[in-house]
Amino acid sequence: MWTLVKIKIFPWLALWMFFLLWNTIEAQTRYTIPEELDVGSVVGNIAKDLGFDISKISDRKLRIAPGAGKQYFAVDLGKGELIVNERIDRESLCGQSASCLLPLQVIIEDPLQFYRVEVEILDINDNSPRFKSEENTVNVAESTLPGARIPLETAQDPDVGANMLRSYTLNKNDFFKLNVKNSRDGTKIPELVLENAVDREKQSVHHLILTAFDGGSPARLGIAKFTVIVLDNNDNAPSFEQDLYEIHVSENTNPGTLVLTVKADDLDEGSNSAIVYSFGSQTPDDVKKRFAIDQETGEITLSHELDYEIGPSYKFDVCARDKGTPSMEGHSDVQVTVIDVNDNSPEITITSSPKPIREDAPVGTMVALISAKDLDSGGNGQVSLRMSSDYPFKLNPSFADHYALVTHSTLDREKYPEYRIELEASDSGSPALTSIKIITVDILDVNDNPPVFSQPSYTVYVRENNAAGSIMCSVSASDPDIGENAKISYSILDSKVQDMSVSSYIYINSDNGSIFSMHSFDYEKLKVFQIQVQAKDHGSPSLSSNVTVHVFILDQNDNAPTVIYPSAVMGSVSHQKMPRSAKAGHLATKISAVDADSGHNAWISYRLVEATDSSLFSVNLYTGEVRTKRAVSEQDDSSQRLLIEIQDNGEPVQSATVTVNLLLEDGLHEPISDFRQKTAEPSKRNSKITFYLIISLASVSVLSLLTFLILVVKCVRNSRSSSSCCIRRADSDGYKNPNRNLQLQLNTDGPIKYVEVLGGDMLSQSQSFRSCLSPVSEFSDFTLVKPSSTTDFQDMINVLDASLPDSAWTFESQQQKPPNNDWRFTQQGQRPGPSGAGPHPEGAGGAIVGTGPWPNPPTEAEQLQALMAAANEVSEATATLGPRYNAQFPMQHVPDYRQNVYIPGSTATLTANPQQMMPQPALQGPPQAMPQVDVPNAAQTPASKKKSTKKDKK
Repeated sequence: MWTLVKIKIFPWLALWMFFLLWNTIEAQTRYTIPEELDVGSVVGNIAKDLGFDISKISDRKLRIAPGAGKQYFAVDLGKGELIVNERIDRESLCGQSASCLLPLQVIIEDPLQFYRVEVEILDINDNSPRFKSEENTVNVAESTLPGARIPLETAQDPDVGANMLRSYTLNKNDFFKLNVKNSRDGTKIPELVLENAVDREKQSVHHLILTAFDGGSPARLGIAKFTVIVLDNNDNAPSFEQDLYEIHVSENTNPGTLVLTVKADDLDEGSNSAIVYSFGSQTPDDVKKRFAIDQETGEITLSHELDYEIGPSYKFDVCARDKGTPSMEGHSDVQVTVIDVNDNSPEITITSSPKPIREDAPVGTMVALISAKDLDSGGNGQVSLRMSSDYPFKLNPSFADHYALVTHSTLDREKYPEYRIELEASDSGSPALTSIKIITVDILDVNDNPPVFSQPSYTVYVRENNAAGSIMCSVSASDPDIGENAKISYSILDSKVQDMSVSSYIYINSDNGSIFSMHSFDYEKLKVFQIQVQAKDHGSPSLSSNVTVHVFILDQNDNAPTVIYPSAVMGSVSHQKMPRSAKAGHLATKISAVDADSGHNAWISYRLVEATDSSLFSVNLYTGEVRTKRAVSEQDDSSQRLLIEIQDNGEPVQSATVTVNLLLEDGLHEPISDFRQKTAEPSKRNSKITFYLIISLASVSVLSLLTFLILVVKCVRNSRSSSSCCIRRADSDGYKNPNRNLQLQLNTDGPIKYVEVLGGDMLSQSQSFRSCLSPVSEFSDFTLVKPSSTTDFQDMINVLDASLPDSAWTFESQQQKPPNNDWRFTQQGQRPGPSGAGPHPEGAGGAIVGTGPWPNPPTEAEQLQALMAAANEVSEATATLGPRYNAQFPMQHVPDYRQNVYIPGSTATLTANPQQMMPQPALQGPPQAMPQVDVPNAAQTPASKKKSTKKDKK
């Protein structure tokens, strides 16, 4: 505790000095000032005393909470000083109370805080003692004995303490003296005491002056004149039974109720003893208003309702006067104490109206300052305040029936934007009285919610070749906040798409989230990409959230089919040869084409548009195989021109054409008879084939089992030196090199099912011999061809080894023992595409898919030239168009771009096999596992061309 004393001199009190004292006790500040200060006088620097920054009190609205009466004080926001706002009269504020304190509630906002400040009002001697009547008359009988006491009127001084009434004096005379009596409440009552007997004949009237002094410095006084008249007869004055009557009356006593009966006696007789009762001449008007006295009986009744809050007690003088001549009177005091009853309900006052509070306000933040009081006294005036429901607020008692409404838990504006708080105040009376007041607290929004997209992710499908600037889709997000906190702006986070910024592809409207394309898309270059869209609100600090937009480019039929084989320049004619002895179903040539589009747009169909003789040739719709519809006759032109159109399955249809000129020459023979011609043979032939098939299948099963056992033994022996199992060719196979091995691999990848036989030197390049079976091809004839000679096949291997690198090409063949003639195996179904039905004649007993004669063998120079051209074309087609078909678009007829290169006039087939470099599951088996059947001699291969020529000469 600490005290600071300040001295101020006011100009209107030149010689008056007083102390301005203020104390701070337990965070409570008290100022002490005298009453009657001039308006604008400074009480103290309240901003400094409470620890506020003077520069901020204006923005924070430092003020004094208004009270029920006058606003005696105010705050100078420029200086932070507490100044007098109204004239202060202590007597009107506190009456005769020894202490006069004015409580002030100082309120400051942002955040809301309040402080209790007390201003003690000191009394100054600004009132002189006053008598109600300055001229008074006192009657004294001539027969009155010395020592008799006659009460006089009391002077009134509203000041307190040292300034209150202190003494009386009476002017000097020979018959009377002054006696001052102290009552129970400390009031000084002057009495006139008869010191010597009076004689009417000598002096019938005496003039006395009564002076009242207070204790001020300087002292103030009041004067009253008393005229004492000496009466001739009526020796005895009326006398009351009690000098003081005391009574307690409840404030709810009904008017007309008897309160008290006073009684006086007179020792005289006759009319001198008849008594008339009345209130004393100094009785206040308020007493005369509320009470009445019966002149005959002395009964005092209640004439008006009592109110403890207005007058807790009443003290007045009653007079009993006889009817003698001269009339004599007696006096007595009556003290009426009013008993308080619980007749006032509590009053709830919002000292500081609640201002909107932020939803992120910490627990304990003050919202409002509330006071509850009751005009009753004692237990009837004790008030308790509570909230009728469960709110995130609580009431903290502060001081003198004041409560602070503070936050009790976290707030959420999105759930409750405002609270209507019901306050209930009740007193402690019996029965208790209550009152209810409702206040509204608004919750201010805080940016505590990020935007939320309507979907966790977005998927957009855009057709290729779309118009630049067209809208692709719209994203939308919502924010439960309000105002600026709910305004959302959309943007695209920077990322790379094919090494380019995503902003070069798309644009987003920042206001509504609409996404536009910056240019048209090409499915063949870009199929799918992702973008990150960010939604950010305008709060401070701003919050954001992201969403992924998946953009899929839909293929359009914007690419026409491209012809791979025959490799004729656009507009030129491809010349090929075929024997005039060709039968019906003879494979004249095969058209291979691809489409850069995907899905249904890449499905290719072939049809014959123009032909020299339309009855001679037909084109397979899916495979592009050109076959004879009938046997070639001598009457047919030697040059057959075919115009073939290749169409895709898109909308609109894209197409390409190729012109093939077939030359019919004599001397060319069909190496392999058509299987469909064999179907016209007698039924006996069919039965024999069926029998051969049964025997072959049984033989294959037995040999496969034996082969498997042999392979297991060899793999166990060679496991230490090699991780793969292989089979050495025996000398009977025609291979003299002991290091050349065969390895069988079953490839089931994709719609093409084929067996691949790998063979080669362990320390040099390898050779691949492949047997392809197409399950969806139109023709799937499987024919084992007897090799012309082992030496020819070996020579052919050597030629291929020397001409092509093994990293890019493999020679498809199966080296096996010569099969029996005319043994054939037919597999149903063939699929479209360049490799779906192409024949695979092997020079050494290879497997052939598809039947029909090939054109006459060309020269070696022509073979080499065709071989190199086909290798280049297939390599380019495989590298460019192969990846366009993937598992995303499963189709029934999907072209196979592992193109087989057919060499006109040869039964050998070359293939570019990028998968050869990849490990494949090996299925090993000896060459002799295949059954030996008799078949027609195979056509000549490049490796056996010279030897065949010699045979022809012989």
